[in-house]
Amino acid sequence: MAENETLTFTGVAADGTPLTAVYLAQTAADAALGLIFAGDELPRIVHWGRPLADPKTLLAAYDALKPQRVSGALDETAWPSVLPTQAESWIGEPRVVLRRDGIELFPKFTVTDVQAEGVVAASLDAATADQYTDVAGHARTTGPVRVPGVSVTARDEEQGLGIEWRLELLPGGLARQKAIVTNLFGGDQPALEVGKIELGFPVPEIAGEILTTTGHHLRERSPQRQPLTVGRFEKPQLAGRPDFDASLLLTAGVPGFGFEHGEAYSVHVGWSGNSVLSAERLPYTQGVIGGGELLLGGEVTLAAQGEGESSYETPWLFGSFGDGLNEIAARFHAYVRSRHPRLFAKGRPVILNTWEAVYFQHDFDTLKALADKAAASGVERFVVDDGWFGSRRDDTSGLGDWQIAQEVWPDGPKSLKALADYVHGKDMQFGLWFEPEMVNPDSDVAREHPDWILAPTAGRLPMQGRSQQVLDLTNPEAFEYIFNAMDALVGELGIDYIKWDHNKLVTEAASRRSGRPAVHAQTLAVYEIFKGLKTGHPGLEIESCSSGGGRVDLGILEYADRIWASDCVDPVERADIQRYTSLLVPPAMMGEHVGASPAHSTQRATSQELRMAMAFFGHMGIEWNLLKEPEDALAKLAVWVAEFKKHRDWFAIDTCVHADANDPAVRLDGMVMPSRDAAIYRFTQLVTGQTYPAAPVRLPGLDPDRTYRVSPLDPSLDLTGLANGQSPLGWWNEDGVVMTGEALDRYGIRPPSLHPQQAVLLKAVAE
Repeated sequence: MAENETLTFTGVAADGTPLTAVYLAQTAADAALGLIFAGDELPRIVHWGRPLADPKTLLAAYDALKPQRVSGALDETAWPSVLPTQAESWIGEPRVVLRRDGIELFPKFTVTDVQAEGVVAASLDAATADQYTDVAGHARTTGPVRVPGVSVTARDEEQGLGIEWRLELLPGGLARQKAIVTNLFGGDQPALEVGKIELGFPVPEIAGEILTTTGHHLRERSPQRQPLTVGRFEKPQLAGRPDFDASLLLTAGVPGFGFEHGEAYSVHVGWSGNSVLSAERLPYTQGVIGGGELLLGGEVTLAAQGEGESSYETPWLFGSFGDGLNEIAARFHAYVRSRHPRLFAKGRPVILNTWEAVYFQHDFDTLKALADKAAASGVERFVVDDGWFGSRRDDTSGLGDWQIAQEVWPDGPKSLKALADYVHGKDMQFGLWFEPEMVNPDSDVAREHPDWILAPTAGRLPMQGRSQQVLDLTNPEAFEYIFNAMDALVGELGIDYIKWDHNKLVTEAASRRSGRPAVHAQTLAVYEIFKGLKTGHPGLEIESCSSGGGRVDLGILEYADRIWASDCVDPVERADIQRYTSLLVPPAMMGEHVGASPAHSTQRATSQELRMAMAFFGHMGIEWNLLKEPEDALAKLAVWVAEFKKHRDWFAIDTCVHADANDPAVRLDGMVMPSRDAAIYRFTQLVTGQTYPAAPVRLPGLDPDRTYRVSPLDPSLDLTGLANGQSPLGWWNEDGVVMTGEALDRYGIRPPSLHPQQAVLLKAVAE
């Protein structure tokens, strides 16, 4: 069998219906999809899982799975296609919402063309077709790849509707689908309004439990579970961004599925605007999980053919499956890495961000001294946060005035340019904070261009947040102003890195220029600025920060090089924020910072060891005023930063794993080499545990047939002040202990008995 393939088979059902089966496989990723076309109907996904031993048996799936007619229902029992409508007896939540003159349409789509002849193209975002080699010697190449896929064209001629549906199976085993809706009528008919196109994947009957996350500012990605019952569960996001409460994934699986084991299926909408994730069952059907963009009334209206924009393209809906969440996450990580091959050719530079160090109190001498401390601690990227521009001495004014504040950074030897040059002279990269989509009403740009603010009417602004409103980037003048200001500053200061923030919920988002809701077009405009800046300044990196973790999705990660998972750097809170964010985002793209104690966001005091251990696997950074710290703390920080640098090239490509534990007081997370030659794990004791001392923890991801020497990582060797065990732990020494991968995964190893709010790192190295 080929490593990846698209196969087509034809046959006839027992009732005489002509059948076409399409089989997509990525053998190396252990993933396959199977579809059945019955006559001229839209296809149904009848297989989503491991590759089939005999793909041509897919043809039998029609007779094997088609439901019988039942009493009290329609002549055909609901069996959802990829875009179910009432014409095929779907009576659940409408998933295809189209209107003309405000009147609902009821489409029945007829397939007119199927393209499944081998492969379709999946374009990787890259300005040039460069090639990079990672630490394992694997080439990472930019540019297009070819993957198994199918493209289906269907029409409803009477109602003037065209649909193109695409499905691709990507190299890591991630599936993605999208639809393109076209208005087929001419100008003698009303325009076509798109209300919603919600795509989905069917899940097996045994998938009886769903996992999502909820949250708020400073507590993002908090897990919640409930049964997948008859009815609909949905997570809508209508704040103009995914927001803190967004569930990165909606996962359905066997009850009790965990990180290590349990058949499970996940979906994610790759979009940075309004969206929904859903799980739905009818009394007649198994579950369907999916989602799509949420459009406001009049937001997307398709003109007649030849008279303007006549098509609407949905975001990609991504699907992943696995035996446990670790495998599901690995498929997403493989995809994200493929979008940023240069980033994953080596480890990420250590960052110091000035926000919690100085807040708005900017001056050259202080930040120069902080840069010196940063460089001495091993920092490689120095980022100046909010407060460098306009009248921005606090968060109430100046936002949107992207000119360097002369009162804080006067031209000359103490200018912002002088600081950037000084930072570069210390062999560090220079980064700068922007919030391009927002504006303070108390700003020059708002006073001069009030029509640039998104607002429901000319006389009323939306409710403010953080003294801010949203700039209308769908207005070409506003777009040009923002792009040109950022572009000029990147060139003038030699900016290597932008921290792109987004602090206000986008509510009542109407453009005064178009008179229509603007979230869809605003999101596309943001993507265009990202693309334009990165194209014009090769090597520039941009972080997606949105009040912390308010915009984390595969839409923004097409362009962003890093996400800020949360404004909370308290390591106790971060234990689960980072764990559940890593279901979608590789740790190397997650900002994980060592902060102060007590933490600014929670006032919780924690040890320096816990704070550094919790930042160790991700894109390590520092959010801490090093000018106020004693030398012993700085020396300890330098030791941990140096240890991180020894491993970060591998962390960029390692498999991220999490262990399941009955005790809610403990966490075990790890990074395993692709070859499984070695791994580093973090054991965290959040609070006092059910078992005292802590029960053995399993080390997932190792080769069961190999032996490993398990020992403490050097900075964690000394347990002084961290542990409360009354006798030595036999293996907690430089020699460690040798065990098989199977034993470590099945029975585990006893961690040190730690005080609450402590963590240690250990390594497993193949003998």
